[in-house]
Amino acid sequence: MMPRMLLLTCLLALFGALSGCAVNPATGETDFVTMSEQDELALGRQASQDVAKQYPRYADEKLQAYVQQVGERVARVGDRPTLQYHFTVVDTPDINAFALPGGYIYVHRGLLAYLNSEAELAAVLGHEIGHVTARHSVRQQSQASAWGVLGAAVSIGTGVSAAGDLTNVLGTAMVRGYGRDMELQADGLGAKYLARAGYDPTAMIQVVRILKNQEDFAREQAQKNGQAVQPVGYHGLFDTHPDNDQRLQQVIGPAKALANGQQETDRERYLKAIDGMPFGDSADTGIRRGQHFYHGELNFTLTYPPGWGLLNQPSALIGYPQDQQAFIGMKLIPREGQLTPLEYLRKGAGGRLAGEETFQQAGLDGATAVVPGSPARRVALIYQGKAAYLFVGAIKGRGSLETRDADFLSVIHSFRPLRADERKLAEPVRLALVQVQAGQSVEQLAKGGNGPESDAISRIRLLNDLYPSGQPKAGDWLKIVR
Repeated sequence: MMPRMLLLTCLLALFGALSGCAVNPATGETDFVTMSEQDELALGRQASQDVAKQYPRYADEKLQAYVQQVGERVARVGDRPTLQYHFTVVDTPDINAFALPGGYIYVHRGLLAYLNSEAELAAVLGHEIGHVTARHSVRQQSQASAWGVLGAAVSIGTGVSAAGDLTNVLGTAMVRGYGRDMELQADGLGAKYLARAGYDPTAMIQVVRILKNQEDFAREQAQKNGQAVQPVGYHGLFDTHPDNDQRLQQVIGPAKALANGQQETDRERYLKAIDGMPFGDSADTGIRRGQHFYHGELNFTLTYPPGWGLLNQPSALIGYPQDQQAFIGMKLIPREGQLTPLEYLRKGAGGRLAGEETFQQAGLDGATAVVPGSPARRVALIYQGKAAYLFVGAIKGRGSLETRDADFLSVIHSFRPLRADERKLAEPVRLALVQVQAGQSVEQLAKGGNGPESDAISRIRLLNDLYPSGQPKAGDWLKIVR
């Protein structure tokens, strides 16, 4: 009994030392936190530097200034108006937004394409401001830190490890969502801030409906293609349609009483702000068309095997098969002195190479080899001008390299400069505004678009909040892709 009582006493003392109770500025409730506001601001600054390395800033400063202006209008009437908020559009086609501690808020270019008014943009930003004012990331980080310390103490005292892998709690929550209670709370706070700022607070429900439609469409497409349905993190929390979700209606309802008849939507101003914006991939990050990838500025193309997916990150281009049990990454690195590609590979691998091979393709010098080990890895290096492109292919776990090596080599040997007739393929498709004529339907607007007509019909409906079967009215302005 004595060892257990001693352990319990130690744990209670530990919690006393860890506890930092503070009144939440947005909710008025007492929160368990172990981080001061200054620590929160420092964490946000550091995390923003990491985000800048992972997510490229969208290079349209006029749109950036517009989003900052809308965000500041909402933040000024929030529960932490003295924070210095930073609103940034990142250049990815993802349908997402997230907030860092201390007021750093990011919205992906891909999400902007599906919004239909300034009020809806304000709703997205207001939701993320709600996460900041309620200190959701700080609360989760504090709980994670306490659980880690508690787990270590229990492990020492009992020999049983109770601490899980909590190192990524903060980052996962910021990008994927905080759980339904916190997301609903952020929606309620965001709607309140919208009403205070003079926007229609029901725009929050409209945004959740847009995201729910995206989730439904993705599920239908996955089922049609025989693929596993991937859960949607951002706002992917509602089993019913948002218009019928009682909890969502309850948290947003009180904000409607604050509107006082001033309920701006500013649809026209918002549509003009995003007119001409790239849809999907952008020229700065490279364009995927089917299994081909084109980059105009860097002047290269390469091809992936049928059915493979592609993850385009600022630091690497990563291809993977449908079972996701293998990958081949390609990274741009500087050339080093007068080393040949093979000498460069040998230096990087410490001389441990097997099956060395040099080659020339499309006028470019290259080399490939296998790095022995468990697992073994296929590596290659191709020179183009002053740049060098490093390829690394690997199998997850202890699988055999031979099962995918032919695919890895096919990707490596497909790399070449763009031909003149391919330059246009490295340019993105863009949003364009069209005004609906009398009697004109979505099906008519979809004719002559990019890709299969059925996909174009669904895309127009998703872009304009008409999914799954809505039709526009004469005189409406719609977004289409050209």
